[in-house]
Amino acid sequence: MRLGRLNRAITRVARATIRVAMVLASLSASVLAVPATPLRAQARPAADTGGFVIRDSLIIAKCQRCHVRDSTGRMGRLSYLRKTPEGWEASVRRMASLSDVKFTPAEARAMVKYFANRQGLAPAEVKAGRFELERRSIDYRYTGDANTERTCRACHSFGRVLLQRRTRNEWELLVATHRGYYPNSDFQAFRRFGPVNDSAPQPHPMDQAIGHLARTFPLQTADWTAWSTTMRPAPMEGTWLLSGYEVGRGALYGRLTVTKVPGTDDEFTTRAVYRYANGGAPVTRTGRTVVYTGHQWRGRSQAAAPTDSAWREVLSIEPGWQEMSGRWFRGGYDEFGIDITARRLSAAPTIAGVLPKALPRGARDAELTVYGANLPKVANAAALDFGPGVTVSRVVRATPEEIVVRVSVDTAARQGARDLFVAGATMSGALTTYARIDRIRVLPNSNLARVGGIRFPRQYARFEAVGISNGADGKPDTPDDIVTGPVPATWSVEEYGATYKDDDVRWVGAIDATGLFTPSLDGPNPQRPGDRNNIGDVYAVATWTPPGATRPLKARSLLIVTVPLYMRWEPLGTVP
Repeated sequence: MRLGRLNRAITRVARATIRVAMVLASLSASVLAVPATPLRAQARPAADTGGFVIRDSLIIAKCQRCHVRDSTGRMGRLSYLRKTPEGWEASVRRMASLSDVKFTPAEARAMVKYFANRQGLAPAEVKAGRFELERRSIDYRYTGDANTERTCRACHSFGRVLLQRRTRNEWELLVATHRGYYPNSDFQAFRRFGPVNDSAPQPHPMDQAIGHLARTFPLQTADWTAWSTTMRPAPMEGTWLLSGYEVGRGALYGRLTVTKVPGTDDEFTTRAVYRYANGGAPVTRTGRTVVYTGHQWRGRSQAAAPTDSAWREVLSIEPGWQEMSGRWFRGGYDEFGIDITARRLSAAPTIAGVLPKALPRGARDAELTVYGANLPKVANAAALDFGPGVTVSRVVRATPEEIVVRVSVDTAARQGARDLFVAGATMSGALTTYARIDRIRVLPNSNLARVGGIRFPRQYARFEAVGISNGADGKPDTPDDIVTGPVPATWSVEEYGATYKDDDVRWVGAIDATGLFTPSLDGPNPQRPGDRNNIGDVYAVATWTPPGATRPLKARSLLIVTVPLYMRWEPLGTVP
């Protein structure tokens, strides 16, 4: 009898859940889905004034069936938001997949370019969210409003929020869209920590978030007004001095040649030739790039070998078009990437970097290399000036691309960063002097990997061990600590005691000599007790003994090895 009552109760709950889902789905349909007949144009609230007039015939033809165009040329929803090229591409993909809008790849690219150029973001607006575009795995904390961060971050990175600007009405509609497409978001984020009922005086978290987002990320901003007033196609053609750093392989230097695609003013072909400082054959990459909004470089490039050499390029161009920086990465495997900086070349000497970046006090006759372009063929060691306490004893060799010298550091030299001056060229903080390496640190402090290889792709984890000097105050973890650079550590994986006798270290995967962790296969493992998956929590441990020391230094980073990424909603990147 009790079992029958329980079944009936469960049935009532299930029916109620279905009714709620239907209501939310109908809400979504009223916002985005394609109706059988055109939607009636809605009056714009006062907060929506200032929306963008859309004149592109392709967008009008493809979108006005749902996004009604009023007498002023503004279209529902589309006129009241600004995003990055990736954000607009996500919208175009969503309309194709969920609303059955038909267009060719060329038409899709044209729509993304139109919106990104006319309703994009200014350089100052992109800055805070660059980590999202460059696919960097960082521990980001939003300081603007804790409730808003908690509400949005329950499902995705807060970087997605940082890279959008909307009217208040549009932020409200975005939340409604979330609730319609993803009904579980009510429990997971929007209402989970809110008041018990709607009559409570405290607003729900989603209402708090809407208010904060409308105030902090409005459609019209001073930054956008200033940038859009002077925005023009970026003249990127020419030769650039290339420098970069790849975890596990070290620093690289080379040249990037950019050529304009005939008949365009914002599309380019590229050829990069660079070499890693620690040796190896030069690498040549060729690619194609589009520059959106006058400052957002989005490209794809390919090396002759190996087969996984097709990389994405996401760079930000500084105002004035003399420097750009960002990241190259492997698209689907964001964990593999290179930090990139490119400076426009002229006839003047330019310094790209110095290796090693740090030397201890008391170093004698240490070899140091200055990388750059148009460097002088100096014979006089005094032509290179690293400041007091650092003496260049002789020049080993000098070419326009690099100068190799022998350097000594006084035992009493002050610790800290030093500027380099050579033949009129300067580089701030080119070399750092320190007393000794007091400890090592594993970067990043925590990491995430995903099992795969059978049904889903793996997500790898990369680690690096760097030396740390306590600096002039001799105390650890203070502002004057000095990172001396990578150290040749020995790597291992150790157990993190989260669950008694789970022996994760045996099953989750292995780490190689370069600090690259490869997770195990996905799916239940019949060899593991309970046929469990190969997931778990471990430490990535680095061990290194400094020269002359008798005891090794150790450091570790928490590594969580979890399930595959079953669904990936965001696009893999704007195709140039």
